[in-house]
This record gives sequence, structure tokens and C-alpha cells, in this order.
Amino acid sequence: MAEKLIISFKEYSQIVEKLAVEIHKSYKPTVLIGIMRGAAPIIDILSRILKLPIAYIVIQSYSGKGMEDQQGQLMFAREISSLAKNEDFKKVLLIDDLSDTGLTLNKSIEWLKNYGPTKNYIKEVKTACLWKKKSSSFEPDFCPIRLSSDPWIVQPTEHYEDLSIEQIIEKNK
Repeated sequence: MAEKLIISFKEYSQIVEKLAVEIHKSYKPTVLIGIMRGAAPIIDILSRILKLPIAYIVIQSYSGKGMEDQQGQLMFAREISSLAKNEDFKKVLLIDDLSDTGLTLNKSIEWLKNYGPTKNYIKEVKTACLWKKKSSSFEPDFCPIRLSSDPWIVQPTEHYEDLSIEQIIEKNK
């Protein structure tokens, strides 16, 4: 079984706050773009702290039944989901939860720079994540935790993937 790094809600919030401080000190993005699903809670917190508009890219990359499934072929949604104006995409901060292999962040930058509605507005793309694993070939611009190994990171909401709605109903009777 792979090494696991289990993260509590409190630890998670603290790591996101460290990321916010790191970004604030050296970069002034005009929009935050989160890679779904991993970036959902991160971008929610960062947008509240940094007071910035947000956008989402939906990508499916893991396949299989369990939490520790392997990364498969990347599939991008057709559109970015956002209420941000095209002009807001001048200085993009692209966010994911972690840099595992680096493939998702690399391909997302490439996709974003070719995305029709906003590609002519983008002047700069920087990246952020909470964790960078040792074997990742991608170097994020902002990353508070750089790991010396490649553990499976069990994030605070991940346990829901192994629960059915029936189990949750039973638990909440």
C-alpha cells in the first residue's frame, strides 16, 4: 500500500492561507482559474482572501473505482465556467490541489492559452498548488509544501468518495 498523507480540515485551511500569503507577496493576478475538482475548495478560499474573480476548468484525469486510482488520459470540458469578464484574464493564476506528475498543469496551461474566448486577453499564466510531489516534473510558481516523497494525499473531503448516500442517510438518522 502506498504511503498516505492524511490532511485535516484545519491543516488544509492553514496550507491555503500560506498559499494566499505567498501569492500576495509577489504576484497580482487578475483572475483565479481552478482545475476541478481538486481546486474547488482552494479557489473558494483564495477568491475570498484575495478578492478576485474566479473561473473553472473541468478536467477528468483519474479513472477507476477507488481513491487511489491511476491518472488516465486528460479530458477537458468544452468551456471555462466563469462570470469574469474577458479583460479579467490578463494575469491568470491557474490553481490545482497538487502537482502529482505535472501532466494536468502542463496540459491545462496549453489548453488555456488556446481557449478561443480568452486567449487574446491572456498576457501571463502562473500556477499554484498546495503540494508538489517529489516525482512531479512540473514546477509550480506558488506551492507552500514541496514533498520529499510521493504519498497519496488524502484531502479532507476525499472520504466521501467511498460512502454511498444510503450510508450518509443512516449516519444522519
